[in-house]
Amino acid sequence: MLHVLRILGAVALAPLLSRVEGAPADWPGWRGAARDGKSSDTGLLKEWPAEGPKLLWKAESIGKGFSSAAVAGGAVYITGDLDGKLVLFAFALDGKPLWKVEHDKAWTASHPGARATPVIDGGVLYLISGNGVIGAYNAKTGDRGWTRTMKEFGGGTPGWGYAESVLIYKNLAVVTPGGKNCIVALNKKTGATLWTSKGNEGGAQYGSCLAFEFGGQPYIVAGTNAGIVCVSAKDGRVQWSNPWSARNTANCPTPAYADGRVFWANGYGKGGICLELKKAGAGITAMEAWSTREFDCHHGGYIIEKGHIYGNHGGSWVCFDLATGAKKWQERSVGKGSLCFADGMLFLFGENGGQAALAAISPEGMRTKGAVSVAGSGPSWAHPVVAGGRLYLRYDTTLYCFDVKTA
Repeated sequence: MLHVLRILGAVALAPLLSRVEGAPADWPGWRGAARDGKSSDTGLLKEWPAEGPKLLWKAESIGKGFSSAAVAGGAVYITGDLDGKLVLFAFALDGKPLWKVEHDKAWTASHPGARATPVIDGGVLYLISGNGVIGAYNAKTGDRGWTRTMKEFGGGTPGWGYAESVLIYKNLAVVTPGGKNCIVALNKKTGATLWTSKGNEGGAQYGSCLAFEFGGQPYIVAGTNAGIVCVSAKDGRVQWSNPWSARNTANCPTPAYADGRVFWANGYGKGGICLELKKAGAGITAMEAWSTREFDCHHGGYIIEKGHIYGNHGGSWVCFDLATGAKKWQERSVGKGSLCFADGMLFLFGENGGQAALAAISPEGMRTKGAVSVAGSGPSWAHPVVAGGRLYLRYDTTLYCFDVKTA
């Protein structure tokens, strides 16, 4: 049976919550430990052999999905829609299956497949289903703790299902049901509601929240169908909002933060906006620093490195100066796709055809330093993951693990 029969409740998670996840070799959730798309790994190959990096193992038949891998505490986690259920899988670092558990029914409407990436913190795993069921699990055993739903907060399921990954910040587990309770903070140990925020009262979209600190205070920024909004992480009090990408077909990427600026780009012709933060009384405000239509990022995300932002623009890859908005270059590689950054290199994964590439980048340009292809079908919206000297690629119903470290 896929279902783990023993439901332990919140108390079962307590012994694990004092441990700190996010070791250097880990990628404990969506876009990594800092949710910035960057890995702390070093000692990685700067060029791949002609046949690509060595495949260490692959996990087949994990069910259809667009979620990415998470790596924490000596295990790899992934989700997939299998036999009408959203299934959460745990594998050892050698690919050996550890456990699997049914989280919810599968998303069977438009673009069926698993969406959210699992997030691991302190030995507890958090997950949202496409239908809006939020759950916490013992990451070692798969035993389920607390459960909440987006519907409890009046959230309306977006047309392609909930796709965000839970944000864990200190003692908070943050989600965006949308609407009057636009952003909600739960106690990560028990699932109890700590605060709710009206945000910009926009409907839920498909991206995930980001936590950051500015002026010594913690904030959370989120995208909805009414634009981008920032709230205090302490109590959910609204700080500022901006209508960029309001009423867009879909807003999918997670915002990025660096050097007192928030960047958010979306697809469907919208492009990106860079907002400069300023102190305003006891809180903060944001003013547009620059914007561009030449950063049309659908699903693939972006990273900020040394004052420059790199990401996908349609079928190309671009670099912009974060301070000035000056476009530095536009290059071709795997086509439209997703990325992550590790050891000075970009790891790219094309949306169509299963092609991945390694690229050296600087504000002067991008040079491809190797490529590899994996088998699958349909679009791939999972992001590449680099952790512990390994590259994880999820395409369709298979998770691939490659060795990308130097000998």
